Amino acid sequence: MQCRSRVRVAKCQMLVTSSFVLLLGLSMATLAAGSYFGAHFAVIGRASSDRTPYEATRRWAFCTSISLAGLLTLGAVLGAVATVREAGGLMAAGFLCFALGFCALVQVAVWKFHNPTQVEDAVLDAYDLVYDQAVRSGPSTVRQQLAAIQDTFQCCGKTSPFGLLGDAEASLCPGEEAARQDCLVGIRSSLRTYGHIASILTGIGLASMVYAMGLSSFLWFAIRTGSSLDRRGKYTLSRSRP
Repeated sequence: MQCRSRVRVAKCQMLVTSSFVLLLGLSMATLAAGSYFGAHFAVIGRASSDRTPYEATRRWAFCTSISLAGLLTLGAVLGAVATVREAGGLMAAGFLCFALGFCALVQVAVWKFHNPTQVEDAVLDAYDLVYDQAVRSGPSTVRQQLAAIQDTFQCCGKTSPFGLLGDAEASLCPGEEAARQDCLVGIRSSLRTYGHIASILTGIGLASMVYAMGLSSFLWFAIRTGSSLDRRGKYTLSRSRP
């Protein structure tokens, strides 16, 4: 009786965990879409060429986040369905999805630890390239792209290491735009907000995967043994007396 009650508690916890993992997967997909199609990243992407490190990093981050979100969503659905139907095969598939999600999250965490500023450096390099082209050239499409970037991030230009700006650099921030913050500071601040959110989701995901793997393995063993599950729909027919 005590073992059966433990299985019931584990099933309830598995349903709650699956719902939480599903929400986590949707959050990762939303973050990936925001970091790829959002105004701050899209305006940099339109100004940079396809051969820049920024575009490669942007595509890699988007594909990784979407794949991970899909894996977590699949694991959550399989775990919930397997719990309700008491299906050992589905539970094993859910455990596999959770294990793969855990491995992927570990790789993301390791990459983030060894390359904490790779995304920031790629975005800042793309801005520097557009800024330098706008300074060297006259009124052109490049200046319009630079203005779009600065309006999106609410910043203007870069602080000169020599104190005074040249005429070409000063012309890029006319009027009230000159009072805006340095673009290197503004861009870095915006990117760190996304980075903090991604780090929080990664940490929560790692803890959730460990817990989900423990629950799914316990329920799989309970399903295989069948001694502590409440089986429904199985009846024994007896002969009717005349």
